[in-house]
Amino acid sequence: MKPFLTGKWKNLAMLNYLVEPSILTKHLPKGAEIDTWNGDCYISIVGFMFLGTRVKGLSMPFYRDFEEVNLRFYVRFKEHGIWKRGVVFVKEIVPKRLISSIANHLYGEHYYCYPMRNSFTDDGTSLEVKYEWLYKNEWNYLLIKAESNHSPLIEGSEQEFITEHFWGYTKLASGKTSEYHVEHPRWNIHKVVSHDFCCNTKELYGDGFHSYLQQKPGSVFLAEGSDVKVYPRKVWKF
Repeated sequence: MKPFLTGKWKNLAMLNYLVEPSILTKHLPKGAEIDTWNGDCYISIVGFMFLGTRVKGLSMPFYRDFEEVNLRFYVRFKEHGIWKRGVVFVKEIVPKRLISSIANHLYGEHYYCYPMRNSFTDDGTSLEVKYEWLYKNEWNYLLIKAESNHSPLIEGSEQEFITEHFWGYTKLASGKTSEYHVEHPRWNIHKVVSHDFCCNTKELYGDGFHSYLQQKPGSVFLAEGSDVKVYPRKVWKF
């Protein structure tokens, strides 16, 4: 099967929070269940650059490179006795209205369009990544400072759990479940020195997530990223 979308995910800033699984129940697609690491349930705020985007092999002028910030949690789905590990996106923010419309229509996702901007610096020793999005005339942001050197993922680590989920699942209004496959190699990880997160979490994500997102994250890391392929979706009917 040929991918529907290709590109590169670069400089993935990840803030990971421990939550009670009960806050995720209403977002859980049918057939999926919460995936945990060492018994802990996570949500993540993830900011990254989507670069060199192509849809069915075609490059779209003005839509090749853009920021994305999303809130997601982790699930697993069993098919033919085999567990597939995936993510569910609660909300995805991008600066391109056409991108959000295509994703919402074709994949049933929860994309929203707000003005965004980003910055990146690397002096060879340390790097700084910042993603910003404008909501109600205020710039929200996710900022990470990290070491320029990176290391491979450690087998069985929390970083591996967060990054190695290769399926996307969406709860559709019809009661069905949308599934799509994402393919990418293992990512290298930069050691984070400091971070800052300023966001109107109550209005953007609701009361259920707000209290958790205002706490100190359980972990923060920066993934180098790689080329990615996103394949056409499948709809599960129960």
